[in-house]
Amino acid sequence: MIEMLAETLTGIEARLQIDWVLVNTSLQFAGWGIFSLLLAEILRDSYHALCHQVTWLAKWHNKHHAAYRRDLSLVSQKAYIDSQLYHDIVESSLLLVLLVLLALIGQQWGLWLGVAYACTFLYGASVRYFQGTIDTDYNHLPGPLETIPSVWWVNRSYHWRHHFDDVNAYYSGVFPLVDKVIGTGLSLKGKTIALTGASGALGQALAAELLKHNAKVMALTTNPEKIAAQAGVKVVFWQLSNESDLKESLQKVDILIINHGVNVYSSRTPLAIKDSYEVNTFSALQLIDIFSTTVTVGEAKATKEIWVNTSEAEVSPALSPLYELSKRALGELVTLKRLDEVCVIRKLILGPFKSQLNPYGVMSASQVARGILFLAKRDFRNIIVTINPLTYVLFPVKEFSTWLYYRVFSKAVQGE
Repeated sequence: MIEMLAETLTGIEARLQIDWVLVNTSLQFAGWGIFSLLLAEILRDSYHALCHQVTWLAKWHNKHHAAYRRDLSLVSQKAYIDSQLYHDIVESSLLLVLLVLLALIGQQWGLWLGVAYACTFLYGASVRYFQGTIDTDYNHLPGPLETIPSVWWVNRSYHWRHHFDDVNAYYSGVFPLVDKVIGTGLSLKGKTIALTGASGALGQALAAELLKHNAKVMALTTNPEKIAAQAGVKVVFWQLSNESDLKESLQKVDILIINHGVNVYSSRTPLAIKDSYEVNTFSALQLIDIFSTTVTVGEAKATKEIWVNTSEAEVSPALSPLYELSKRALGELVTLKRLDEVCVIRKLILGPFKSQLNPYGVMSASQVARGILFLAKRDFRNIIVTINPLTYVLFPVKEFSTWLYYRVFSKAVQGE
């Protein structure tokens, strides 16, 4: 009896060992397979970036750019077929060779999934070239741009910017990983950027950093005398409650940065309440609505953006109740408006920096400005710059739960 029980246990143990080996092998295959797919995209995008830096590669790659008009319609069938030969076939062939070598060296079956993936690119390009058919991929389909650039993958609006916004940015083809790493997920070169609160500490620091990135700055301010004249900066005077007067000026603006605000500290008088909400919430909201009306064509969908300084007060105390309440209200409304996807809207979640509103700030305005642009160029939609580690944990949780709630229980007005 004991011998039979021992044999049974031995058999079970052997089966468990076999099952574990199968599970472990499957997990390894899946892991290496996912890695090979990501590696394939990284190699493709890296080669793409090199094509814009290495002269002899650029000669071939430029055939691809020369094949499309601004609406992504084709210049001619010949131009398109040439682009398949000199760009798509060359790129996919090099990718296939590299992945085959890595699969042979790595000796992992999962790596061959990346090889199969690369074969699909070479097959598609070869068919289009040898058959002479015009059957382009999704990101190059002609027609108006109807959506904003995606943050999770490369869609038509995202890739359109590589062709007609800045050819030295937006290199990614499927996942924007490479753009996020090297800082080419947003180009500021040549952009006209309007900035409220331009006479404040952060406003002046942002203007200086934007000029370094070859942007043109429109300084919107209620105190024009505080802004020194300098090349690349146009000063525009505006008054609170007269935001509609800025509509004409905002027509040709690519990015609107809403940065003005007021801090009444410990006051809770009726006037303090009115001023806090009028400046920090309703003025910003009106500017968002005015700028949104300028997003009228497909190209504007791809390039126009709004950045809103809602501050760290969205999720943590600012030792100023009315500042917190008014900024949190603004943050909630921005989350709500993002659902309509009129254009890209970024939030600036900033910790305490030294300024007129906060003379006790521990960060410098220039440090914060550099952090904002560093993350914006990597296409972060929620830009957190703070010394408080809890904000990096609390804000994403709060933002996602709020977004989900608004997504389920609100809807856009019909006809908008």
